[in-house]
Amino acid sequence: MIRRLVAALLAACCAQSAAAHELRPAYLRLDARPAADATERYAVVWKTPLTAGRRLPLVPVFPPSCSRAAAAVDAVTADALVQRWDLACPDGLRGGEVAVDGLAATATEVVLHIAFADGTRAATVLTPEQPSLALRGSGNAAAAGYLRLGVTHLLFGFDHILFVLSLLFFLQRLAPLAKAVTAFTVAHSVTLGLSAVDLVQLPQAPVEAVIALSIVFLAVEKLRGARDTITARHTWVVAFAFGLLHGFGFAGALADIGLPKENLLLALLLFNLGVEVGQLAVVCAGLGAVWAADRLGLRVPPRLALVPLWASGGLAAYWFVSRTVAIVG
Repeated sequence: MIRRLVAALLAACCAQSAAAHELRPAYLRLDARPAADATERYAVVWKTPLTAGRRLPLVPVFPPSCSRAAAAVDAVTADALVQRWDLACPDGLRGGEVAVDGLAATATEVVLHIAFADGTRAATVLTPEQPSLALRGSGNAAAAGYLRLGVTHLLFGFDHILFVLSLLFFLQRLAPLAKAVTAFTVAHSVTLGLSAVDLVQLPQAPVEAVIALSIVFLAVEKLRGARDTITARHTWVVAFAFGLLHGFGFAGALADIGLPKENLLLALLLFNLGVEVGQLAVVCAGLGAVWAADRLGLRVPPRLALVPLWASGGLAAYWFVSRTVAIVG
């Protein structure tokens, strides 16, 4: 029954990753720059997702005294528009607020990160329900914002979700499931921590390509139909090994966001906890659906249940090829 339910979840995840471009978060970053006078100056990076080649109608809004000190420089990636400009704030940012107009009319979120000149940071996720952040005093390191950032990254990280769901195809009992998921969590926590504090670093592009390959590996292992594959015999070991790799993927997102110097360990802990909360939400949703399907007496033919695994493996293969081509090209 677990495999049948995971098949449904995999199908939903594949459809979501192919069609829900608007759900990918936007990203707004402000980094303080040296200034010759009392005017605060910031380098702004504004990244908005593209949907069918068009960017979402989102506009960042800053305190009234702030103005652009340099023209925007645009760059278009495969799935986003990236704009960069300088911002001058004679009265500073503190005491005002940063907001995003148009957010309430979308289904997306905005990851906001601000690095002030005094070394403190503000980090949060703006949502359609709360599209602004008030900046008051010096207590805006906002380490607590990293908890939500971790959850957001996991839930928007379709490759991480597909890996966990594919892993569940090999497990039929709760105890082995808990062991494998715990091994995955411990592994990605270790490499995320080591990378976040700059003890171990790997290039992000190859990491993302191999993460896609890890999903292909699980799909091929299961679709072979053999019962003595390495994943079938040692599921938790495979989960741990690939978890180390996925941790570097999480670290790449955290590197883009940055860590507050004054609350580094707390922010790292909260981000990792947020990733775990998102992961547990996926697993619990699966177990809850298994229980509901069992109560309703739903049955899915075994061969049909494997179709989403073919889909996830194919999608991951596409990711691997496209990410590899991007590296080589």
